[in-house]
Amino acid sequence: MTTPHLTDLLDRYATLRDTILGLEAERDQLGAELKAALLDGETVQTDLYRAELRTSTTIEYPLDRFRACFGDAATLEVATIDRKKADRLATAGDLDADTLANLAVKKPRAQSLVLTQVRA
Repeated sequence: MTTPHLTDLLDRYATLRDTILGLEAERDQLGAELKAALLDGETVQTDLYRAELRTSTTIEYPLDRFRACFGDAATLEVATIDRKKADRLATAGDLDADTLANLAVKKPRAQSLVLTQVRA
């Protein structure tokens, strides 16, 4: 039995979620238009904000060069298994899919509140 209070909370939560989803979609569209203009050399600024493009970067260490500098033990120590690549190898038949599935460990990351629409 659901209490009226929880029903009210769910209604408000769903309203906020739907509002946020709409705002995020509009923000994404505006962002795409601004990025396109900036890529074309335009500049844009308000009294409070200036739009500019920045490139984010990631640092990677090439495996062969890392191994040459630091050796096999250090390379193995810092190595990680790429799940998607391992799955592709299993699909291609290069790895045994059953063995790979038995090795898998599922770790919970976060709990999400999921709303499903109820048919009226």
